[in-house]
Amino acid sequence: MSVFGKLFGSGGKGGKAPNPQEAIQKLRETEEMLMKKQEFLEKKIEQELIVAKKNGTKNKRAALQALKRKKRYEKQLTQIDGTLSTIEFQREALENANTNTEVLKNMGFAAKAMKNAHQNMDIDKVDDLMQDITEQQELAQEISDAISKPVGFGEDYDEDELLAELEELEQEELDKNLLEIGGTENVPLPNVPANPLPSKTGLNNLWASYKSSSVNSRREEEDEDDMEELKAWAL
Repeated sequence: MSVFGKLFGSGGKGGKAPNPQEAIQKLRETEEMLMKKQEFLEKKIEQELIVAKKNGTKNKRAALQALKRKKRYEKQLTQIDGTLSTIEFQREALENANTNTEVLKNMGFAAKAMKNAHQNMDIDKVDDLMQDITEQQELAQEISDAISKPVGFGEDYDEDELLAELEELEQEELDKNLLEIGGTENVPLPNVPANPLPSKTGLNNLWASYKSSSVNSRREEEDEDDMEELKAWAL
C-alpha cells in the first residue's frame, strides 16, 4: 500500500469517503511530517558539505562520496518542496470547498426556515390585511378630527348670518362717524381781526420801545433805592 493509501485509508469503492475536516487534518499532518524531513535533509547536506571540505585535499575519494550524498539529499529536498507546495494547494482548496459547503448548508437552512415562516402566509390575505389596516387608520383619523372640532353644546349658529350681522354693525358705526364729521361744519370759526397786522418794521419798533421802557423803569427803581439809602444815612 502506498504512502498516501496509508495516510488516507483504502480508496476502494466500498470504502467510506472521509469528510472535509478529516482530510484537512490528514493533509496538515503530512505537511508537518515533510517539514521535519526537510529539516533532517538540510542538516545532512551541511554535514556532507563539511566532510567534503575536510577531505578535499587529504582523501579525494571520501570527499567525492560526501558530495554525491549531498546531491542526493538536495534532490530529495527539492522533491519535498514540490510535494509540500502540492499538499498546501490541495489543503487550501479543500478548506475553501469546506467553507463553501458550510455556507451553502447554512443558506439552505435559512431558506428552509424562511419557507417555513411563509408557509401559512397568502399574498391575497396579506393584501386584505394591509387594506384593513389602512381603512382602520383612516377611520381613526376621522374620529380624531371629529373629536377635535369644537362643539356648541346644543347652540347651532349659522356663520353666514353672523358675518352679515357683523357687516351691518360695522356699516352703522361708519355712518355714525360720517354724521359726526358732517355736524362739525356748522361750528362758528373765530373772527378775523379787523385791523391790519403790523409789518415787520412796526414789530421791530414796538420791541425796541418795550426794551427802552423796561430799562427806564429799572433805572427809576435803582434811583429810588439810592434815595432811601441816603435818607437812612442822613438820619
